[in-house]
Amino acid sequence: MPSAAQTPDPNQIVIQEFRFTPNPLTVKAGATVTWVNMDDEPHTVVSNTAMYRSGALDTKDSFSFTFVQPGTYHFTCSMHPRMIGIIVVQ
Repeated sequence: MPSAAQTPDPNQIVIQEFRFTPNPLTVKAGATVTWVNMDDEPHTVVSNTAMYRSGALDTKDSFSFTFVQPGTYHFTCSMHPRMIGIIVVQ
């Protein structure tokens, strides 16, 4: 069982095994979401509405974006288009 120091950030999405986890992620308006790539392959995080776009994230690299407005936001990895994710902002 993880210790308190190892508790994952509730606003974090882990990229691993060519998946975004958790998916969907629900956060409150004003939350900053951080994606962390734990794969050995590079990945990107690209908004379907062009709100944000990361560069190529190598292993253990991260990208963050703050969601101000409530809504449902879809994103993908431009390198691996089958990798899709959803963020629900309340």
